[in-house]
Amino acid sequence: MVDAPPALKVYLAGPLFSQAERSFLTSCARTLREAGFECFVPHEQEKLLSPLTAQGVFALDHDLGLARANAVVAWVDGPTVDDGTACEIGIFWGLMQRGEPWRKGILGLATDDRLRRRNAALEHGGLNLFVAGLIERAGGLCWSLEEVRNRLLVWKGELQGLASTATVPGE
Repeated sequence: MVDAPPALKVYLAGPLFSQAERSFLTSCARTLREAGFECFVPHEQEKLLSPLTAQGVFALDHDLGLARANAVVAWVDGPTVDDGTACEIGIFWGLMQRGEPWRKGILGLATDDRLRRRNAALEHGGLNLFVAGLIERAGGLCWSLEEVRNRLLVWKGELQGLASTATVPGE
């Protein structure tokens, strides 16, 4: 069993294949870091892998990112959720099933105006309902980075409460 991490660690999931996508995720990470969160951003880790291989990417992102995270923030904009992002959401959901109280949840970040406009007519703006259902069960869908930050702050407070009531074995 892994001991509770000392600070709220966030795995920031999302597509990272264009400069615009990487820039947006980097900007989100900067904002969250300024709010006191530790962020694992997959494209920031690529320099650790040479050569860049599928097995290497999976091991790095899973072992150093998802397995150590308290929460996942998944950027879900676009016509469909990125397949890697959907996989990361599913893996973290599986980790949450272990019942470790320091794994807080999954937040979806939807900033796409198309989703927002369709939200009145379609549940979750037309986001894949299975993915949206998992996100809702595990944390919630947020419509701004500010909303994400505020939800993470609540989880951070809960973790601090866990840490203050934890007992040291042998005491």
